[in-house]
Amino acid sequence: MTTAPNTRTKAPWVRWTVIALLVAAGGIVIQIISGAEYPVVPPGIVILLVAAGFVWFGPWRWSPIVGVIAALSQLVGLFAAGQAHRLVDPDPLGDSIGLWIQLLAVSAAVVTGVAAVVRHYRRGAPGG
Repeated sequence: MTTAPNTRTKAPWVRWTVIALLVAAGGIVIQIISGAEYPVVPPGIVILLVAAGFVWFGPWRWSPIVGVIAALSQLVGLFAAGQAHRLVDPDPLGDSIGLWIQLLAVSAAVVTGVAAVVRHYRRGAPGG
């Protein structure tokens, strides 16, 4: 099987950033299934999925920073909206578990996204 000459594999830090953003979106889905109140189109899911797509398909060295910004917006939003109490309130349990998954995943996305950008600039890599 031959590959296209311009096909590149994504750097590990980029892959991990995208995975973390997708897992965070999955955490929101778990919260919704567990009965947490969300709008019909949850903005958190939209933000995380668009950011994951941008990080994956963006050709620029700085593309992963979009994932970092999206993840930070979720972290700030959790505490600014006064929803942090749901992390320790086990009723319903699925809501708390989904929020923990989201919190840990967006935290990982911040770390891996920063690492991806730093790595790209140190190596001079033009893309993923």
